Amino acid sequence: MIINLSSTNSLVGDWLSEIRSMEIQTDRMRFRRNMERLGEIAAYEISKTLEYEEKEVQTPLGIANCRVLKQQPVLATILRAGLALHQGLLHYFDKADHAFISAYRKHNHDGSFDISLEYVSSPSIEDQVVILSDPMLATGASLVKTIEHLQSIGKPRHIHLVVAIACTVGIEYVQRHAGNNLSIWAGDIDDELTAKGYIVPGLGDAGDLAFGNKLQQ
Repeated sequence: MIINLSSTNSLVGDWLSEIRSMEIQTDRMRFRRNMERLGEIAAYEISKTLEYEEKEVQTPLGIANCRVLKQQPVLATILRAGLALHQGLLHYFDKADHAFISAYRKHNHDGSFDISLEYVSSPSIEDQVVILSDPMLATGASLVKTIEHLQSIGKPRHIHLVVAIACTVGIEYVQRHAGNNLSIWAGDIDDELTAKGYIVPGLGDAGDLAFGNKLQQ
């Protein structure tokens, strides 16, 4: 299942216009806050797909029958770029456990790159709903490697992938390699991917825009 949050008119369009804008995105605090907002909207929409149960709650005047989450999801994110999006999800799923993964492109001298996965900290995800956040779904290589590693830790019931911008090429790659129990929630979907694996028009480097330029190695 692929959900483009920009397919209908909403405030998501406003936030994405600022995230993409070269003039506005240089305000790091606003960039991070807009990423958080996308995470919050995605969390709300994903919450509609989860399982609920009845719970009696004592109020000052009687008993209220409420519907509450049957089980909290596990929130996972790819360091460092995914942290702001992850924080938005955490604002809504504030009782969730968390997983953190360091996965990044390690560039070679010939212009190609490999995916390096150096750090993983995760609770049990066996039969859990996992919500994995990363701002950009470009080639899909880093996300597939991350998902494969998570699936080696435990078999999640379902994975919700939350991204700010996705590319159609990356979506197709993830769908081919990451299994069937996967939903992709994208703020917007772009069609073009450059030879170096960058989304066009995209938004640039989300990690650098959120937290500052990294030292090139």
